[in-house]
Amino acid sequence: MIRFFAAPMTAMALLLAGAADASAAGMVDFTGTSSTGYLGHGASPIPRTTVMYNGNYAPGTIVVNTSERRLYLVLGNGQALRYGIGVGRDGFRWGGVHKITAKKEWPDWTPPSQMLARRPDLPRHMKGGIENPLGARAMYLGSTLYRIHGSNEPETIGQAVSSGCFRMTNDDVTDLYSRVSVGTTVVVLNK
Repeated sequence: MIRFFAAPMTAMALLLAGAADASAAGMVDFTGTSSTGYLGHGASPIPRTTVMYNGNYAPGTIVVNTSERRLYLVLGNGQALRYGIGVGRDGFRWGGVHKITAKKEWPDWTPPSQMLARRPDLPRHMKGGIENPLGARAMYLGSTLYRIHGSNEPETIGQAVSSGCFRMTNDDVTDLYSRVSVGTTVVVLNK
């Protein structure tokens, strides 16, 4: 009788150990909200981390460094939370200071006319959801066409691929979204 149960128990232990190893490697996300990938849709190639930061910005300021392809949320005491981002490709990078004027969860996407002129194959409107290119959250920057938003393509984080928006993994953009409010200053450095 003991032998009858031993083989299935050993198999179950090996299965659970393998799942734990895969989860630790970022291959499987059982919780749906860990730093290995929001809703199991890909881990960030650039993990979010707290770093030393010497900028002269007030705590709560977002600083986007397009050449580093990093976004910093200034925490104060010489520290910032650093996130990997995707930035505008050549010809689409920009700089300036704006404020977050709106925040949306699972936003709808309507490509601007300039983008449709370049890419007439794009949909004219797309409801929010996991397949939407804006991802889980979006923070709108002033009166610009640009946003800090999630992405359904986490593999593009750290690359210059967008039309000027700043992409983050859905996990990271959800974290940032929970830490900032409408009115937050966003400094975009384009060197």
